Amino acid sequence: MSAAPACDSPLFAPLRRWLDLLPSAPESGALAELAERFPIHTANGCRVRFVPPQPDGRVYECRIWERGEVETRRDNWHDFFNALVWLTFTRTKLAVSASHVRAMTPSGAARGTIRDALTHFDECGIVVVSSKPELLDLLRGFEWKKLFVDHRAEVKSAMRFIIFGHATYEQLLKPFRGLTAKAVLFEESEGWLGMSLADQLTAVDTRLAADLASGRYQRPRDFQPLPLLGIPGVVPENENPAYYDDTYQFRPGRGARRSA
Repeated sequence: MSAAPACDSPLFAPLRRWLDLLPSAPESGALAELAERFPIHTANGCRVRFVPPQPDGRVYECRIWERGEVETRRDNWHDFFNALVWLTFTRTKLAVSASHVRAMTPSGAARGTIRDALTHFDECGIVVVSSKPELLDLLRGFEWKKLFVDHRAEVKSAMRFIIFGHATYEQLLKPFRGLTAKAVLFEESEGWLGMSLADQLTAVDTRLAADLASGRYQRPRDFQPLPLLGIPGVVPENENPAYYDDTYQFRPGRGARRSA
């Protein structure tokens, strides 16, 4: 079995273990078999299962919290990637679901900024890890050309880009100009960067789950926008420094726009 050709992008690395075990299309049967081989559980011991959409009206997040059931549409790329993220970042997905449930009113109808932030990251989140805080500062400052051109070698050696959001994985099947993720930024040691990918994913899952459970991110604006097609190696076009002159993709920060 092999993944779809579009999944060859380096940004699919966190899911590679699973993609290499699956057909090139999102087959529900193969996904169910994978979940049986590698079982995961909720905090209260429920086996996490990927089930078809249910007609009983139960709220999506409550179903996960109470029964361990993740509603998953048949042969659907979006839900397929969601399931693979569950297998990869189990602690974080459980933290997202628990945080949603805590933020709900008794009817489950209220959203509010906390649930909006959780949804933004669940759909489009990415974790950026670096051993060099100055690189993270350039990202925070929307200094795209300085980061990806002037410091390109350092980005390649001292930064890691780990996608969490399942909608972002789906979008990467057909990447488009302006594709942007919602980033959280972690500073780690050089030793961390030398760990295996599996160990890095476990570490990110543990730290990210703790951050989300603590309520650290209260609003969608608490995440850092990151234009994904600017990351070195993602598209061949970004080898040309002029690629980063495209202000539609590589926009200045909000403060810079206000002062222009």
